[in-house]
Amino acid sequence: MAKEELLTMEGFIEEILPDGRFAVLLDNEHKIIAYTAGKMRKFRIRSVVGDRVHVEMTPYDLSKGRIVFREKTPGQAGGPPRRRSGFRR
Repeated sequence: MAKEELLTMEGFIEEILPDGRFAVLLDNEHKIIAYTAGKMRKFRIRSVVGDRVHVEMTPYDLSKGRIVFREKTPGQAGGPPRRRSGFRR
């Protein structure tokens, strides 16, 4: 296995931990600690408890991972935040 090959798993965010980390319960019932990827931080993609996520892990340490994708869940508000219509400078 090459160094660049990563394992991609799916799971649910179970708990929010300090320093931008999350406890993720994978589909195979393993619990890992994961952090958000740089692109998710850059575009301010927020993750909350119960979100379904994709996690990349290295085969060398299967207890830690990086959240690379958050699936859209039904009922979430989409699009940019609403602006106040009556605001003037």
